[in-house]
Amino acid sequence: MGRSDRNTTEIEVLYRLHGAALVLFALSIVGERASAQDMVHQVFLKLMQHDGLQSAADKKAYLFACVRNAAFNEQKLQARNVALDPDSIWLTSAPRDLAEEANLKHALVALPEDQREVIVLHIWGELTFSQIGDVLGLSSNTAASRYRYALAKLRSSMSTKENPCANFRG
Repeated sequence: MGRSDRNTTEIEVLYRLHGAALVLFALSIVGERASAQDMVHQVFLKLMQHDGLQSAADKKAYLFACVRNAAFNEQKLQARNVALDPDSIWLTSAPRDLAEEANLKHALVALPEDQREVIVLHIWGELTFSQIGDVLGLSSNTAASRYRYALAKLRSSMSTKENPCANFRG
């Protein structure tokens, strides 16, 4: 098996392992599933054409960084902000509590973008805070802090929605 064949096989394995999380990450930035899928596919295509993973120390973090860069480049080309679709698929499990899922989706959309990125990368992308720091260009402590702040906001938002009378003083 030649070097190119090994590279292609490695990229195919990485796509199977991380493709869904990469699409979700791109979706959290661009807000449209089809564009997110296209970006991820373009990243993998470029990697296959240019042996792009040979120099990457942490291939998973490198993939997320490539997708993030592709998403931001696309946003620059479009020269407009696209809001995250609150009805996009964030969670898939059975049986589903659709009301709770909707509450969580809305709570995620309400987070500041920098905190939402860290949540998506850590929970759905399964990246460590060190890897997240590499992807976002910040320290692992800053990534962990953004994660903690985001969780606190999500907890607060979700508890208010679970008990709408919690703040009522009668």
